[in-house]
Amino acid sequence: MARDFTKVGVIGLGTMGAGIVEVFARNGIDVVAVEVDDDAVERGREHLTNSTGRAVARGKLSEEDQATLVSRVQFTSEMAALKDCQLVIEAVPEKLELKKEIFAKLDAIVAEDAILATNTSSLPVTEIAVATSNPKRVVGMHFFNPAPVMQFVEVIKTVVTADDIFERVKGLAERLGKRPVVVGDKAGFIANALLFGYLNHAVSMYESKYATREDIDAAMKLGCGYPMGPLALMDLIGLDTAYEILDTMYKQGRDRLHAPSPIIKQMVSAGLRGRKTGRGFYTYAAPGSSQVVDDAQTPKPNGDHEIPLRQVSRVGVVGSGTMATGIIEVFAKGGYDVVYVARAASKVDSVRAALSRSLEKAVQRGKATEEERDAALARVTGTTRLDDLSDVDIVVEAVVEDLGVKKVLFENLDEICKPGAILATTTSSLPVVDCASATKRPQDVIGMHFFNPAQVMRLVEVVHTVSTGEDVVATVQDLCVKVGKHPVTCGDRAGFIVNALLFPYLNDAVKMLEANYSTADDIDTAMKTGCSLPMGPFELLDVVGLDVSLAIERELYLEFRERGYAPAPLLEHLVTAGYLGRKTGRGFRTHA
Repeated sequence: MARDFTKVGVIGLGTMGAGIVEVFARNGIDVVAVEVDDDAVERGREHLTNSTGRAVARGKLSEEDQATLVSRVQFTSEMAALKDCQLVIEAVPEKLELKKEIFAKLDAIVAEDAILATNTSSLPVTEIAVATSNPKRVVGMHFFNPAPVMQFVEVIKTVVTADDIFERVKGLAERLGKRPVVVGDKAGFIANALLFGYLNHAVSMYESKYATREDIDAAMKLGCGYPMGPLALMDLIGLDTAYEILDTMYKQGRDRLHAPSPIIKQMVSAGLRGRKTGRGFYTYAAPGSSQVVDDAQTPKPNGDHEIPLRQVSRVGVVGSGTMATGIIEVFAKGGYDVVYVARAASKVDSVRAALSRSLEKAVQRGKATEEERDAALARVTGTTRLDDLSDVDIVVEAVVEDLGVKKVLFENLDEICKPGAILATTTSSLPVVDCASATKRPQDVIGMHFFNPAQVMRLVEVVHTVSTGEDVVATVQDLCVKVGKHPVTCGDRAGFIVNALLFPYLNDAVKMLEANYSTADDIDTAMKTGCSLPMGPFELLDVVGLDVSLAIERELYLEFRERGYAPAPLLEHLVTAGYLGRKTGRGFRTHA
């Protein structure tokens, strides 16, 4: 099987190609590394030297092993040097005609039993294969960047790829220490098909000035645990590359969600292609640098408010669930006096008990002192009377996600709370403006969407309606910072930032499974190992709850009327069957 690969070729020695060269050489395989001319060959050699040099500096590779690794590589600008290779992988730019031309030349150079592979991330492998006289020996072998580090490899089998060829390539990927996932020849394969729809949506959000680039990126990093925000990731990938991938996927699938946002093409035309040119969505210290520097869009430092803030010293919280208890803890630990309202005396007591347990855990873990625990508890007062909120400066409601219940509550708060008090809702999906319209002070109403568990998660989405006063927005932003949270600010529309970006991506994953393109396990593997996400989409759906996910997706579809947002029928069927995820023991997977 894979043991017969002793010599392979790699065409194209950019960052990706040089990384693939390193992967093979690290595994004891001789490599013929080909570039278009001598200058490009030298740049490829530098890529390899620099990458292995960093590994030596980090103690992950000895100098002796580095020398051995580099000695396995023959650098050349002559394709004829590939004639004895058992496998050749091309990693040139994503241009179909260029790839077809290379494969046609390769076909006449290598032996009849040699395998030809393309590292394309989005172009049709079948079209590349038919440029050869024997398309049966052509496969896709899509590595992820940086290739020496990323475990994931998509192995793409076309309708004509021979079974034995495909099995040998899959076996080779395993020998290289990679986790191969088998997919058909569809634009974007698994990872890019799911990733780039999400990235494109984030760009549209930025383009429409719905939220700042910093807030969009912070929302996904802090709200979902992603290693990078979508706009920073676009800059890393390269906006020209992203445009080509999106354009290819759109032309093949005609899904409007993959139609590249107009600003991407404009930025590419202007030379703003991301890190490699020094400017993209962000500005960098130099071309190729990862260091972001301030520019005209950089927000002013916290505290540099031109708008006078409202005074906040006393906080009210309505609700007795997990979220409400977490919010009470956040404010109490932040030094604010808190009055919380629950429906019954027993609920008041249970909130107090839960709060005490949480603070005690913090003491035992060394995250708080006994004095800090006692001081926080002393700042908290529980009651069953809404009227006890008459003197608070801000009320945060965390009651059930039912618009009727919330509107009645806001009517009461409007009558009870003093003039100038801010009324905030923690809703994750309902229109904040509907809560505001139930009051005679819509300028004082705002969304303050904490993430669960509130005492742990740093993110708060600050949601302003068309009526919210500027001083209210500025005051709540400042309050979030003072209690150790990171506020991101957006307008009042379904999903706000995080859910509006997250749930269409999850829905796309369900559609991919529904179409039998791949398995839940392989899709999860693709997104975790290929994109470094903390959880795969089906793991996450089972944790969130399929019923909750469906409700959010329906809200998004009703708001945007975008056909691509319509919930996948498979998700609706699972919810109808009562398979709601971990909480019922069965969702996309069966749980013990």
